[in-house]
Amino acid sequence: MYIKYTLIVLLLLIFSCKTTQTLPDPLEAGWEGEKVCEVLSETKKQRVLKCVFPPNVGHQKHYHKPHFGYTLAGSIFKITDNKGTRDVPVTTGVNWVKTELSEHEVLNIGDSTALFLIVEPK
Repeated sequence: MYIKYTLIVLLLLIFSCKTTQTLPDPLEAGWEGEKVCEVLSETKKQRVLKCVFPPNVGHQKHYHKPHFGYTLAGSIFKITDNKGTRDVPVTTGVNWVKTELSEHEVLNIGDSTALFLIVEPK
C-alpha cells in the first residue's frame, strides 16, 4: 500500500512541475551582444516588437510564445530549429501565426536588411 501511495505522489509531482525556460525571449536575445528587437508598444494584453536584421546579423537562439509575425522587409535567412538548419527566402509582406512555444536561431545571409513586426499576446 505504501508503494502505491508513493508512486501516486511521485507521478503527481512529475506532471505538476512546470518546465523553466532557459532561453531568452526575442527582446532579450540579440546578436553578438547587440539588441536586434525593440518594443514599439506594450499593454497588459500584448507586446509589439520591431526586429531589424542587416546582412550578416542574426538572432541568437531564443524562444517565442505564441505570436503573430509580419515581414516589413524580407531577405534570405539561415534558420536553425528543431527541424534542422536550412536557408529560407523570406518575402516582404509574408505573415505567420505560431500557436505553440517555438525556439530557433536565425542569421540574415541575404544582401538586404530585413525588418519584422512580432505581436505577442500576454
